Amino acid sequence: MAEVVAELSPYYYRDNFLRLCDTVEAQYADLLQPGEQALLDEFRALDFRAQCLYLRLVSRVGPWFRESRLDYPELGEAGPLLDTLLDQAWVMTAEGLAVEELGRLYTRAELLDAFAGDLPDLKSPGKPALLEAVAGLGLEEPALLQRLAVVDCGRIVAPLELDWVELLQLLFFGNRRQSLVEFVLSDLGIARYYPYPLDREHRLFPTREALDEYLACAALSDLWFEIRETGDDASLVTLAGELASRRVVWPSSERRWYRLCNGVARELERRGEEDLALAVYGGSQLHPARERRARILERCGDWAGAEALCESVLAAPWCEEEREAAARILPRVRRKRHGTPATRRRDRFAEVELCLSRQPGPVELQVAGHLGGEWLAVHYVENQLMNALFGLAFWEEIFAPIPGAFNNPFQSVPTDMYAREFMLRRRERLAARMEELREADLRREMLCAHRRYRDFQCRWVNWRRVDAALVDATTSVVPATDLLAIWDRMLFDPGENRRGFPDLIALGDTRGSYRLIEVKAPGDALQESQKRWLRFFGEHDIPAGVARVVWRDE
Repeated sequence: MAEVVAELSPYYYRDNFLRLCDTVEAQYADLLQPGEQALLDEFRALDFRAQCLYLRLVSRVGPWFRESRLDYPELGEAGPLLDTLLDQAWVMTAEGLAVEELGRLYTRAELLDAFAGDLPDLKSPGKPALLEAVAGLGLEEPALLQRLAVVDCGRIVAPLELDWVELLQLLFFGNRRQSLVEFVLSDLGIARYYPYPLDREHRLFPTREALDEYLACAALSDLWFEIRETGDDASLVTLAGELASRRVVWPSSERRWYRLCNGVARELERRGEEDLALAVYGGSQLHPARERRARILERCGDWAGAEALCESVLAAPWCEEEREAAARILPRVRRKRHGTPATRRRDRFAEVELCLSRQPGPVELQVAGHLGGEWLAVHYVENQLMNALFGLAFWEEIFAPIPGAFNNPFQSVPTDMYAREFMLRRRERLAARMEELREADLRREMLCAHRRYRDFQCRWVNWRRVDAALVDATTSVVPATDLLAIWDRMLFDPGENRRGFPDLIALGDTRGSYRLIEVKAPGDALQESQKRWLRFFGEHDIPAGVARVVWRDE
Protein backbone atom coordinates (compact mmCIF):
# COMPACT_ATOMS: atom_id res chain seq x y z
CA MET A 1 0.00 0.00 0.00
CA ALA A 2 1.35 3.43 -0.92
CA GLU A 3 2.51 5.60 1.96
CA VAL A 4 0.11 8.43 2.77
CA VAL A 5 1.80 11.81 3.13
CA ALA A 6 -0.07 14.65 4.81
CA GLU A 7 -0.71 17.87 2.88
CA LEU A 8 0.74 21.00 4.44
CA SER A 9 -1.30 24.13 5.08
CA PRO A 10 -0.12 27.06 2.92
CA TYR A 11 0.64 28.85 6.19
CA TYR A 12 2.47 25.92 7.77
CA TYR A 13 5.51 28.05 8.64
CA ARG A 14 3.39 30.44 10.74
CA ASP A 15 1.62 27.55 12.46
CA ASN A 16 4.96 25.96 13.28
CA PHE A 17 6.47 29.17 14.59
CA LEU A 18 3.50 29.76 16.88
CA ARG A 19 3.85 26.18 18.14
CA LEU A 20 7.47 26.96 18.84
CA CYS A 21 6.49 30.15 20.71
CA ASP A 22 3.87 28.33 22.78
CA THR A 23 6.33 25.59 23.72
CA VAL A 24 9.06 28.06 24.68
CA GLU A 25 6.63 30.06 26.76
CA ALA A 26 5.38 26.95 28.54
CA GLN A 27 8.90 25.83 29.42
CA TYR A 28 10.81 29.08 29.82
CA ALA A 29 8.39 31.93 30.55
CA ASP A 30 10.06 32.41 33.93
CA LEU A 31 13.46 32.94 32.25
CA LEU A 32 12.36 35.39 29.56
CA GLN A 33 13.27 39.02 30.11
CA PRO A 34 10.44 41.59 29.93
CA GLY A 35 11.51 42.75 26.45
CA GLU A 36 11.59 39.19 25.11
CA GLN A 37 8.13 38.44 26.50
CA ALA A 38 6.83 41.73 25.10
CA LEU A 39 8.03 40.76 21.62
CA LEU A 40 6.14 37.48 21.91
CA ASP A 41 2.96 39.37 22.78
CA GLU A 42 3.49 41.91 20.00
CA PHE A 43 4.10 39.23 17.40
CA ARG A 44 0.92 37.40 18.33
CA ALA A 45 -0.97 40.69 17.99
CA LEU A 46 0.33 41.29 14.45
CA ASP A 47 -1.93 40.94 11.42
CA PHE A 48 -2.04 37.29 10.26
CA ARG A 49 -0.47 37.90 6.85
CA ALA A 50 2.09 40.33 8.27
CA GLN A 51 3.22 37.56 10.61
CA CYS A 52 3.59 35.28 7.61
CA LEU A 53 5.67 37.75 5.63
CA TYR A 54 7.97 38.41 8.58
CA LEU A 55 8.57 34.68 9.00
CA ARG A 56 9.24 34.31 5.28
CA LEU A 57 11.94 36.97 5.60
CA VAL A 58 13.63 35.55 8.68
CA SER A 59 13.77 32.07 7.12
CA ARG A 60 15.63 33.31 4.03
CA VAL A 61 19.28 34.29 3.58
CA GLY A 62 19.49 38.04 3.99
CA PRO A 63 19.69 40.44 5.59
CA TRP A 64 18.31 42.64 2.76
CA PHE A 65 15.42 41.90 0.39
CA ARG A 66 13.90 43.77 -2.54
CA GLU A 67 10.21 44.43 -2.18
CA SER A 68 9.68 43.67 -5.86
CA ARG A 69 11.06 40.14 -5.36
CA LEU A 70 8.74 39.25 -2.48
CA ASP A 71 6.29 36.99 -4.26
CA TYR A 72 4.25 34.67 -2.04
CA PRO A 73 0.93 33.68 -3.64
CA GLU A 74 -0.71 32.80 -0.33
CA LEU A 75 -0.05 36.35 0.99
CA GLY A 76 -1.07 38.52 -1.93
CA GLU A 77 0.56 41.92 -2.45
CA ALA A 78 3.60 42.45 -0.22
CA GLY A 79 3.48 46.26 -0.06
CA PRO A 80 0.66 46.69 2.51
CA LEU A 81 2.15 43.95 4.68
CA LEU A 82 5.52 45.70 4.64
CA ASP A 83 3.76 48.91 5.65
CA THR A 84 2.40 47.11 8.71
CA LEU A 85 5.75 45.58 9.60
CA LEU A 86 7.54 48.90 9.16
CA ASP A 87 4.95 50.74 11.24
CA GLN A 88 5.34 48.25 14.09
CA ALA A 89 9.15 48.06 13.83
CA TRP A 90 9.45 44.44 12.68
CA VAL A 91 11.39 45.41 9.54
CA MET A 92 13.59 48.33 8.49
CA THR A 93 14.30 49.95 5.15
CA ALA A 94 17.80 50.41 3.76
CA GLU A 95 19.26 53.90 3.71
CA GLY A 96 22.21 52.64 1.73
CA LEU A 97 23.76 49.43 0.44
CA ALA A 98 27.34 48.14 0.49
CA VAL A 99 28.81 46.94 -2.78
CA GLU A 100 28.97 43.41 -1.33
CA GLU A 101 25.17 43.35 -1.11
CA LEU A 102 24.66 44.45 -4.72
CA GLY A 103 25.85 41.17 -6.18
CA ARG A 104 23.30 39.20 -4.19
CA LEU A 105 20.33 41.50 -4.76
CA TYR A 106 20.78 42.54 -8.39
CA THR A 107 21.50 40.78 -11.66
CA ARG A 108 24.44 41.66 -13.87
CA ALA A 109 22.09 43.29 -16.39
CA GLU A 110 20.49 45.44 -13.69
CA LEU A 111 23.87 46.58 -12.42
CA LEU A 112 24.94 47.52 -15.95
CA ASP A 113 21.75 49.58 -16.38
CA ALA A 114 22.29 51.35 -13.07
CA PHE A 115 25.98 52.18 -13.50
CA ALA A 116 26.45 52.27 -17.27
CA GLY A 117 26.97 56.03 -17.21
CA ASP A 118 29.67 55.78 -14.57
CA LEU A 119 31.52 52.88 -16.20
CA PRO A 120 31.77 53.69 -19.91
CA ASP A 121 34.91 51.65 -20.57
CA LEU A 122 33.60 48.26 -19.46
CA LYS A 123 32.84 45.84 -22.28
CA SER A 124 30.61 42.92 -21.25
CA PRO A 125 32.27 42.40 -17.85
CA GLY A 126 31.45 39.42 -15.66
CA LYS A 127 29.61 40.15 -12.45
CA PRO A 128 32.72 40.04 -10.17
CA ALA A 129 34.58 42.47 -12.44
CA LEU A 130 31.53 44.70 -12.62
CA LEU A 131 31.21 44.82 -8.83
CA GLU A 132 34.91 45.59 -8.51
CA ALA A 133 34.49 48.48 -10.92
CA VAL A 134 31.49 49.78 -8.98
CA ALA A 135 33.53 49.64 -5.77
CA GLY A 136 36.25 51.62 -7.53
CA LEU A 137 33.84 54.51 -8.03
CA GLY A 138 34.13 55.27 -4.33
CA LEU A 139 30.43 56.14 -3.99
CA GLU A 140 28.86 56.30 -0.55
CA GLU A 141 26.27 53.63 0.28
CA PRO A 142 23.27 56.01 -0.06
CA ALA A 143 24.54 57.08 -3.48
CA LEU A 144 24.76 53.44 -4.59
CA LEU A 145 21.17 52.92 -3.56
CA GLN A 146 20.06 56.03 -5.49
CA ARG A 147 21.69 54.70 -8.67
CA LEU A 148 19.83 51.41 -8.28
CA ALA A 149 16.47 53.17 -8.09
CA VAL A 150 16.79 53.49 -11.87
CA VAL A 151 16.15 49.75 -12.28
CA ASP A 152 13.91 49.22 -9.23
CA CYS A 153 12.34 51.99 -7.17
CA GLY A 154 10.80 49.56 -4.67
CA ARG A 155 11.91 49.40 -1.08
CA ILE A 156 14.77 47.31 0.21
CA VAL A 157 13.99 45.88 3.63
CA ALA A 158 15.50 43.70 6.35
CA PRO A 159 13.75 41.94 9.24
CA LEU A 160 14.48 43.16 12.78
CA GLU A 161 14.60 41.22 16.06
CA LEU A 162 16.64 38.36 14.57
CA ASP A 163 18.39 37.81 17.90
CA TRP A 164 14.98 37.27 19.48
CA VAL A 165 14.04 34.68 16.83
CA GLU A 166 17.37 32.90 17.35
CA LEU A 167 16.80 32.89 21.09
CA LEU A 168 13.39 31.26 20.68
CA GLN A 169 14.84 28.62 18.37
CA LEU A 170 17.66 27.93 20.84
CA LEU A 171 15.21 27.53 23.72
CA PHE A 172 13.01 25.24 21.63
CA PHE A 173 15.66 23.04 19.99
CA GLY A 174 18.38 23.28 22.63
CA ASN A 175 21.00 23.98 19.97
CA ARG A 176 21.76 26.36 17.11
CA ARG A 177 21.75 23.68 14.38
CA GLN A 178 18.14 22.60 14.05
CA SER A 179 15.49 24.75 12.40
CA LEU A 180 11.79 24.91 11.61
CA VAL A 181 12.36 22.37 8.82
CA GLU A 182 12.08 19.72 11.54
CA PHE A 183 8.40 20.62 11.93
CA VAL A 184 7.78 20.05 8.25
CA LEU A 185 9.24 16.53 8.27
CA SER A 186 7.07 15.66 11.25
CA ASP A 187 3.93 17.23 9.76
CA LEU A 188 4.41 15.32 6.52
CA GLY A 189 4.62 12.05 8.42
CA ILE A 190 8.17 11.46 7.17
CA ALA A 191 9.59 11.23 10.70
CA ARG A 192 7.99 9.93 13.90
CA TYR A 193 9.73 10.69 17.17
CA TYR A 194 9.49 8.83 20.44
CA PRO A 195 7.20 10.62 22.97
CA TYR A 196 9.68 11.54 25.70
CA PRO A 197 8.57 14.17 28.26
CA LEU A 198 9.26 17.87 27.63
CA ASP A 199 8.61 20.08 30.64
CA ARG A 200 10.29 22.55 32.99
CA GLU A 201 11.62 19.76 35.16
CA HIS A 202 13.71 18.37 32.28
CA ARG A 203 14.59 21.56 30.41
CA LEU A 204 18.12 22.34 29.27
CA PHE A 205 18.47 25.75 30.94
CA PRO A 206 17.35 25.69 34.59
CA THR A 207 18.06 29.40 35.17
CA ARG A 208 18.56 32.60 33.21
CA GLU A 209 22.21 32.50 34.26
CA ALA A 210 22.61 29.15 32.51
CA LEU A 211 21.05 30.56 29.35
CA ASP A 212 23.22 33.68 29.41
CA GLU A 213 26.34 31.57 29.91
CA TYR A 214 25.42 29.47 26.86
CA LEU A 215 24.85 32.62 24.79
CA ALA A 216 28.22 33.98 25.90
CA CYS A 217 29.87 30.71 24.81
CA ALA A 218 28.07 30.93 21.48
CA ALA A 219 29.35 34.48 20.97
CA LEU A 220 32.92 33.33 21.63
CA SER A 221 32.43 30.46 19.17
CA ASP A 222 31.30 32.97 16.54
CA LEU A 223 34.38 35.09 17.31
CA TRP A 224 36.58 32.01 16.90
CA PHE A 225 35.01 31.40 13.47
CA GLU A 226 35.81 34.99 12.45
CA ILE A 227 39.39 34.65 13.69
CA ARG A 228 39.87 31.54 11.57
CA GLU A 229 38.49 33.38 8.55
CA THR A 230 40.72 36.45 9.03
CA GLY A 231 43.83 34.81 10.52
CA ASP A 232 44.03 37.54 13.17
CA ASP A 233 46.89 36.41 15.47
CA ALA A 234 46.35 39.13 18.05
CA SER A 235 42.67 38.29 18.43
CA LEU A 236 43.54 34.59 18.73
CA VAL A 237 45.89 35.24 21.66
CA THR A 238 43.30 37.47 23.33
CA LEU A 239 40.60 34.81 22.94
CA ALA A 240 42.96 32.11 24.24
CA GLY A 241 43.75 34.19 27.31
CA GLU A 242 40.05 34.55 28.05
CA LEU A 243 39.45 30.81 27.65
CA ALA A 244 42.42 29.94 29.89
CA SER A 245 41.20 32.23 32.67
CA ARG A 246 37.53 31.23 32.67
CA ARG A 247 35.48 28.14 33.41
CA VAL A 248 31.85 27.37 32.69
CA VAL A 249 29.45 26.68 35.55
CA TRP A 250 26.36 25.15 33.95
CA PRO A 251 26.21 21.71 32.29
CA SER A 252 24.30 23.21 29.34
CA SER A 253 27.45 25.12 28.31
CA GLU A 254 30.09 22.49 28.95
CA ARG A 255 30.29 20.65 25.65
CA ARG A 256 30.26 23.84 23.56
CA TRP A 257 32.94 25.35 25.82
CA TYR A 258 35.14 22.26 25.67
CA ARG A 259 34.92 22.07 21.88
CA LEU A 260 35.88 25.74 21.68
CA CYS A 261 38.86 25.24 24.00
CA ASN A 262 40.06 22.25 21.97
CA GLY A 263 39.77 24.12 18.68
CA VAL A 264 41.59 27.22 19.87
CA ALA A 265 44.31 25.24 21.66
CA ARG A 266 44.96 23.12 18.56
CA GLU A 267 45.47 26.25 16.51
CA LEU A 268 47.85 27.60 19.16
CA GLU A 269 49.81 24.36 18.89
CA ARG A 270 50.14 24.79 15.14
CA ARG A 271 51.49 28.30 15.69
CA GLY A 272 54.04 27.22 18.30
CA GLU A 273 52.24 28.78 21.30
CA GLU A 274 52.60 25.62 23.36
CA ASP A 275 52.44 27.09 26.87
CA LEU A 276 49.23 28.91 26.06
CA ALA A 277 47.88 25.81 24.32
CA LEU A 278 48.50 23.77 27.48
CA ALA A 279 46.59 26.32 29.54
CA VAL A 280 43.61 26.34 27.16
CA TYR A 281 43.50 22.54 26.89
CA GLY A 282 43.45 22.52 30.70
CA GLY A 283 39.98 24.09 30.57
CA SER A 284 38.54 21.23 28.49
CA GLN A 285 37.08 17.97 29.74
CA LEU A 286 36.60 16.62 26.21
CA HIS A 287 38.88 14.42 24.12
CA PRO A 288 41.48 15.09 22.72
CA ALA A 289 42.41 17.69 25.38
CA ARG A 290 44.44 15.32 27.59
CA GLU A 291 45.99 13.53 24.62
CA ARG A 292 47.16 16.82 23.13
CA ARG A 293 48.55 17.96 26.49
CA ALA A 294 50.50 14.70 26.78
CA ARG A 295 51.90 15.16 23.28
CA ILE A 296 52.98 18.74 24.04
CA LEU A 297 54.66 17.65 27.29
CA GLU A 298 56.44 14.85 25.41
CA ARG A 299 57.53 17.25 22.69
CA CYS A 300 58.88 19.69 25.28
CA GLY A 301 60.81 16.97 27.12
CA ASP A 302 58.67 17.00 30.26
CA TRP A 303 58.81 13.21 30.62
CA ALA A 304 57.53 13.19 34.20
CA GLY A 305 54.54 15.34 33.35
CA ALA A 306 53.69 13.30 30.26
CA GLU A 307 54.05 10.04 32.19
CA ALA A 308 51.79 11.18 35.03
CA LEU A 309 49.16 12.45 32.61
CA CYS A 310 49.13 9.22 30.56
CA GLU A 311 48.83 7.15 33.73
CA SER A 312 45.84 9.21 34.87
CA VAL A 313 44.23 8.77 31.46
CA LEU A 314 44.67 5.00 31.52
CA ALA A 315 43.27 4.86 35.05
CA ALA A 316 40.07 6.65 33.98
CA PRO A 317 39.88 7.12 30.19
CA TRP A 318 37.23 9.36 28.66
CA CYS A 319 36.94 7.34 25.46
CA GLU A 320 38.52 4.61 23.35
CA GLU A 321 40.68 6.93 21.27
CA GLU A 322 42.11 8.59 24.38
CA ARG A 323 42.94 5.23 25.94
CA GLU A 324 44.67 4.09 22.75
CA ALA A 325 46.68 7.32 22.49
CA ALA A 326 47.84 7.16 26.11
CA ALA A 327 48.84 3.51 25.67
CA ARG A 328 51.05 4.52 22.71
CA ILE A 329 52.62 7.59 24.36
CA LEU A 330 53.34 6.10 27.81
CA PRO A 331 55.98 3.53 26.73
CA ARG A 332 57.88 6.23 24.83
CA VAL A 333 58.05 8.65 27.75
CA ARG A 334 58.94 5.87 30.20
CA ARG A 335 61.83 4.87 27.93
CA LYS A 336 63.00 8.49 27.87
CA ARG A 337 62.62 8.92 31.65
CA HIS A 338 63.58 5.51 33.03
CA GLY A 339 65.25 3.73 30.13
CA THR A 340 62.46 1.16 30.20
CA PRO A 341 62.36 -0.82 26.93
CA ALA A 342 59.15 -0.18 25.04
CA THR A 343 57.13 -3.26 24.20
CA ARG A 344 55.50 -3.15 20.81
CA ARG A 345 52.08 -4.71 20.46
CA ARG A 346 51.64 -6.83 17.37
CA ASP A 347 48.13 -7.69 16.33
CA ARG A 348 47.45 -11.22 15.16
CA PHE A 349 43.94 -11.65 13.89
CA ALA A 350 42.44 -14.76 12.39
CA GLU A 351 42.61 -14.32 8.62
CA VAL A 352 41.56 -16.22 5.53
CA GLU A 353 42.52 -15.47 1.94
CA LEU A 354 39.81 -15.76 -0.68
CA CYS A 355 40.65 -15.88 -4.37
CA LEU A 356 37.64 -14.52 -6.25
CA SER A 357 36.78 -13.39 -9.73
CA ARG A 358 36.26 -9.66 -9.93
CA GLN A 359 32.56 -8.83 -10.36
CA PRO A 360 30.45 -5.67 -10.31
CA GLY A 361 29.06 -4.58 -6.96
CA PRO A 362 30.37 -4.46 -3.38
CA VAL A 363 33.13 -6.93 -2.58
CA GLU A 364 31.37 -7.67 0.72
CA LEU A 365 28.39 -9.12 -1.13
CA GLN A 366 30.71 -11.24 -3.25
CA VAL A 367 32.34 -12.66 -0.14
CA ALA A 368 28.92 -13.27 1.42
CA GLY A 369 27.87 -15.19 -1.66
CA HIS A 370 31.12 -17.17 -1.69
CA LEU A 371 30.71 -18.19 1.96
CA GLY A 372 27.00 -18.89 1.66
CA GLY A 373 27.56 -22.60 1.06
CA GLU A 374 29.36 -22.99 4.39
CA TRP A 375 26.70 -21.31 6.53
CA LEU A 376 22.95 -21.28 6.91
CA ALA A 377 22.98 -17.55 6.02
CA VAL A 378 25.55 -14.78 5.58
CA HIS A 379 24.31 -11.19 5.99
CA TYR A 380 26.04 -7.98 4.92
CA VAL A 381 25.39 -5.81 7.99
CA GLU A 382 28.42 -3.53 8.63
CA ASN A 383 27.62 -1.48 11.76
CA GLN A 384 23.86 -1.64 11.29
CA LEU A 385 23.07 -4.91 13.06
CA MET A 386 24.99 -4.48 16.32
CA ASN A 387 23.94 -0.84 16.59
CA ALA A 388 20.30 -1.78 16.11
CA LEU A 389 20.48 -4.53 18.75
CA PHE A 390 22.09 -2.06 21.15
CA GLY A 391 19.38 0.52 20.48
CA LEU A 392 16.61 -2.03 21.01
CA ALA A 393 18.20 -3.39 24.17
CA PHE A 394 18.62 0.03 25.79
CA TRP A 395 15.75 1.97 24.19
CA GLU A 396 14.10 3.09 27.42
CA GLU A 397 17.46 4.11 28.90
CA ILE A 398 18.37 6.05 25.74
CA PHE A 399 15.06 7.91 25.89
CA ALA A 400 14.98 8.25 29.68
CA PRO A 401 13.80 11.67 30.97
CA ILE A 402 17.14 13.16 32.02
CA PRO A 403 17.29 16.98 32.48
CA GLY A 404 18.75 18.60 29.37
CA ALA A 405 18.80 15.37 27.34
CA PHE A 406 15.69 16.14 25.27
CA ASN A 407 14.91 19.72 24.39
CA ASN A 408 12.46 19.45 21.49
CA PRO A 409 10.09 16.88 19.97
CA PHE A 410 12.46 16.10 17.07
CA GLN A 411 15.37 14.20 18.63
CA SER A 412 16.36 10.71 17.60
CA VAL A 413 18.84 10.40 20.49
CA PRO A 414 19.54 12.47 23.62
CA THR A 415 21.95 15.38 23.35
CA ASP A 416 24.60 13.54 25.37
CA MET A 417 24.31 10.25 23.48
CA TYR A 418 27.90 10.21 22.25
CA ALA A 419 29.49 11.87 25.28
CA ARG A 420 30.84 10.15 28.38
CA GLU A 421 28.08 11.91 30.32
CA PHE A 422 25.60 9.48 28.77
CA MET A 423 27.00 6.65 30.87
CA LEU A 424 27.70 8.77 33.94
CA ARG A 425 24.23 10.32 34.16
CA ARG A 426 22.45 6.97 33.69
CA ARG A 427 24.82 4.69 35.56
CA GLU A 428 22.18 3.18 37.86
CA ARG A 429 19.59 2.82 35.09
CA LEU A 430 22.08 1.14 32.77
CA ALA A 431 23.39 -1.19 35.47
CA ALA A 432 19.83 -2.25 36.31
CA ARG A 433 19.06 -2.82 32.64
CA MET A 434 22.18 -4.96 32.18
CA GLU A 435 21.01 -7.15 35.07
CA GLU A 436 17.57 -7.47 33.46
CA LEU A 437 19.13 -8.47 30.15
CA ARG A 438 21.35 -11.10 31.82
CA GLU A 439 18.24 -12.77 33.18
CA ALA A 440 16.05 -12.28 30.09
CA ASP A 441 15.36 -14.38 27.03
CA LEU A 442 17.22 -12.05 24.64
CA ARG A 443 15.55 -13.43 21.53
CA ARG A 444 12.09 -12.64 22.88
CA GLU A 445 13.27 -9.34 24.40
CA MET A 446 14.72 -8.08 21.12
CA LEU A 447 11.73 -9.15 19.02
CA CYS A 448 9.30 -7.47 21.43
CA ALA A 449 11.38 -4.29 21.35
CA HIS A 450 11.52 -4.34 17.55
CA ARG A 451 7.74 -4.64 17.38
CA ARG A 452 7.13 -2.04 20.14
CA TYR A 453 9.37 0.71 18.80
CA ARG A 454 9.06 0.04 15.07
CA ASP A 455 9.34 3.18 12.93
CA PHE A 456 10.12 5.62 15.74
CA GLN A 457 13.21 7.65 14.89
CA CYS A 458 16.31 6.40 16.70
CA ARG A 459 19.78 6.97 15.36
CA TRP A 460 20.83 3.52 16.52
CA VAL A 461 18.24 1.60 14.51
CA ASN A 462 18.01 1.59 10.72
CA TRP A 463 14.63 -0.06 10.34
CA ARG A 464 15.13 -0.62 6.60
CA ARG A 465 18.35 -2.58 7.09
CA VAL A 466 17.48 -4.49 10.26
CA ASP A 467 14.11 -6.22 10.12
CA ALA A 468 12.52 -8.57 12.63
CA ALA A 469 13.70 -11.65 10.70
CA LEU A 470 17.37 -10.59 11.00
CA VAL A 471 16.93 -9.81 14.71
CA ASP A 472 15.34 -13.22 15.22
CA ALA A 473 18.03 -15.08 13.28
CA THR A 474 20.87 -13.30 15.09
CA THR A 475 19.56 -13.63 18.63
CA SER A 476 18.71 -17.30 18.02
CA VAL A 477 22.35 -18.12 17.26
CA VAL A 478 24.60 -15.53 18.96
CA PRO A 479 25.01 -16.38 22.68
CA ALA A 480 23.62 -13.84 25.13
CA THR A 481 27.00 -13.58 26.85
CA ASP A 482 28.60 -12.39 23.59
CA LEU A 483 25.92 -9.75 22.99
CA LEU A 484 26.11 -8.53 26.58
CA ALA A 485 29.89 -8.17 26.35
CA ILE A 486 29.58 -6.20 23.10
CA TRP A 487 26.91 -3.91 24.59
CA ASP A 488 28.99 -3.31 27.70
CA ARG A 489 31.86 -2.08 25.54
CA MET A 490 29.51 0.08 23.48
CA LEU A 491 28.19 1.73 26.65
CA PHE A 492 31.70 2.83 27.65
CA ASP A 493 32.07 4.97 24.51
CA PRO A 494 28.89 4.98 22.36
CA GLY A 495 30.28 7.58 19.97
CA GLU A 496 33.38 5.61 19.00
CA ASN A 497 32.18 2.05 19.53
CA ARG A 498 29.20 2.34 17.22
CA ARG A 499 31.60 1.89 14.30
CA GLY A 500 34.27 -0.61 13.34
CA PHE A 501 32.09 -3.74 13.42
CA PRO A 502 32.87 -6.46 10.84
CA ASP A 503 31.05 -6.29 7.51
CA LEU A 504 29.41 -9.73 7.60
CA ILE A 505 27.75 -12.02 10.08
CA ALA A 506 27.66 -15.69 9.15
CA LEU A 507 25.00 -17.69 10.97
CA GLY A 508 24.74 -21.44 11.48
CA ASP A 509 21.83 -23.49 12.73
CA THR A 510 22.84 -23.99 16.38
CA ARG A 511 23.54 -21.70 19.31
CA GLY A 512 27.10 -20.36 19.08
CA SER A 513 27.59 -21.30 15.42
CA TYR A 514 28.33 -17.90 13.95
CA ARG A 515 31.23 -15.72 12.83
CA LEU A 516 31.82 -12.00 12.35
CA ILE A 517 33.86 -11.32 9.23
CA GLU A 518 35.65 -8.14 8.20
CA VAL A 519 36.16 -8.04 4.41
CA LYS A 520 39.20 -6.39 2.90
CA ALA A 521 39.65 -5.94 -0.83
CA PRO A 522 43.21 -5.83 -2.26
CA GLY A 523 45.01 -2.77 -0.91
CA ASP A 524 42.55 -2.12 1.94
CA ALA A 525 43.90 -1.86 5.49
CA LEU A 526 42.16 -2.31 8.82
CA GLN A 527 41.04 0.91 10.49
CA GLU A 528 41.86 1.57 14.13
CA SER A 529 38.22 1.17 15.17
CA GLN A 530 38.13 -2.22 13.41
CA LYS A 531 41.34 -3.34 15.10
CA ARG A 532 39.95 -2.39 18.50
CA TRP A 533 36.86 -4.53 17.95
CA LEU A 534 38.90 -7.47 16.64
CA ARG A 535 41.15 -7.30 19.72
CA PHE A 536 38.07 -7.22 21.93
CA PHE A 537 36.56 -10.20 20.14
CA GLY A 538 39.78 -12.14 20.63
CA GLU A 539 39.90 -11.31 24.36
CA HIS A 540 36.29 -12.49 24.81
CA ASP A 541 36.43 -15.60 22.58
CA ILE A 542 33.89 -14.11 20.18
CA PRO A 543 34.38 -15.76 16.76
CA ALA A 544 35.64 -13.10 14.35
CA GLY A 545 38.25 -12.70 11.65
CA VAL A 546 39.34 -11.02 8.44
CA ALA A 547 38.64 -12.23 4.91
CA ARG A 548 41.29 -10.82 2.56
CA VAL A 549 40.26 -10.94 -1.08
CA VAL A 550 42.67 -11.63 -3.91
CA TRP A 551 41.36 -11.17 -7.45
CA ARG A 552 41.76 -14.21 -9.65
CA ASP A 553 43.53 -13.66 -12.96
CA GLU A 554 41.01 -14.35 -15.71
